[in-house]
Amino acid sequence: MQGPLSGIVVLDLSRALAGPHCTQMLGDLGTYVIKVEHPSGDESRGWGPPFVGPDHDISTYFLAANRNKRSITVDMKTAEGRELIERLVRQSDVLVENFRTGVLDRLGFPVARLHEINPRLVILSISGFGHDGPEAGRPGYDQIAQGEAGLMSLTGPSPEEPYRVGASIADLLAGLHGAYGVVAALYERERTGRGTVVRTSLLASVVGVHSYHGTAWTVGGVVPKAGGNHHSSIAPYGAFRCADGMIQIAVANDGQWRKVAELLDIDPELSKYATNRDRFTHREELIADMEKALAAHDREHWLAALREIGVPAGAIRSIDEVYAWDQVRSQGLLVTVDHPVLGEIELPGPPLRFDGRSTAEGHTAPPGLGQDNDAVLAWLAERERRSP
Repeated sequence: MQGPLSGIVVLDLSRALAGPHCTQMLGDLGTYVIKVEHPSGDESRGWGPPFVGPDHDISTYFLAANRNKRSITVDMKTAEGRELIERLVRQSDVLVENFRTGVLDRLGFPVARLHEINPRLVILSISGFGHDGPEAGRPGYDQIAQGEAGLMSLTGPSPEEPYRVGASIADLLAGLHGAYGVVAALYERERTGRGTVVRTSLLASVVGVHSYHGTAWTVGGVVPKAGGNHHSSIAPYGAFRCADGMIQIAVANDGQWRKVAELLDIDPELSKYATNRDRFTHREELIADMEKALAAHDREHWLAALREIGVPAGAIRSIDEVYAWDQVRSQGLLVTVDHPVLGEIELPGPPLRFDGRSTAEGHTAPPGLGQDNDAVLAWLAERERRSP
């Protein structure tokens, strides 16, 4: 693939989701990603259902995070395996790992050794709770991190019923933060000539997106709590019932409120609804008044009416409806790849476009376990032959 990072080589020692999501994003940008797997394979190859393929042994979970990579199998506990990793490190620009803290050191590759082999190497290390501090050694799993980092306390119908976010958001955010850290470190390397170590964690990535929930406490002294499908600071802003289901309405200012109030035959000048602060104070009453009016028509009627007056509103789509939506397809958010077993399949695509150009072209399918052993070894030998 061609892209903004074409020519950059990424050595991917990660597994499961946070690291692989990061390296998949880097692969979308044109890097040459070598996925190193234990001979038993990345554990996410066994995560399901659903499983697909003639023998129902291909995990759709694995397919979600491993496009644009080459898979090689290496046992890093053997001398031969460590020797191969050292050769690959010497030819790489970036190394990504999400072992538990200290594991890579015990395998013989502490940071000092990696930079001795390749001083220009950018190292991304993703952990569960951080690489130092009193709980540095804890293993990191998404739902545990969601709870520990406060996200579950903000999610759900009420403070008494904390919910996990449906997606593995702590893992995915760690991968996202790791990718932008790598790009920044590569840019820094252009000035310094040396690689550096980028560190992030599931904990840091969730706390890093607390945003106004964080300042509500750190500055305002208020502990935010779960409020179901309604915004914690703005009203009306959330999901509302109408005749045949629910729609979402987002009113960000008083001008939009007046339009909605007139549409629903609610007096916009009522003192209890005059400002956002008033509306939020009387939010439950406001929701009841709005849903009483919305009950008169179905979702399509209200979505069309809200679109006509310029107020943000939307449906609540199922996943299959999202991928059937022509707007999603128009944005390059689906890519077609040729899988060696499954044939032509569609995968969720990259979220970036450059100068109007989609990055959703030329992608390769997630690899079978070790399918690129020979090809990568040949590539490595050629690189070594050309190296000074």
